[in-house]
Amino acid sequence: MKKRKIPMRICLGCREAKPKKQLIRVVKNKENEISIDLTGKKSGRGAYICKDISCFERIKKTGGLERAFETPVCKKIYEQLGKELEGCND
Repeated sequence: MKKRKIPMRICLGCREAKPKKQLIRVVKNKENEISIDLTGKKSGRGAYICKDISCFERIKKTGGLERAFETPVCKKIYEQLGKELEGCND
């Protein structure tokens, strides 16, 4: 039986390649709306972050999402990401 290839993505915070299912996807659609995509299936440009609070703090401090999407990211997205990560680390 053939082994399935596991899709790997790079975290914006730690810059490590990890399996896609272990990461949280943030997506920018054609209308430049940024949202959190927990399913990983929304259409648009995606950026990935580990479910680790230190990676979140790093991208928040360095503006990793702004750089990835080449557009300003509102505080609401960072708040939603923070809440999502708190739920993951419990």
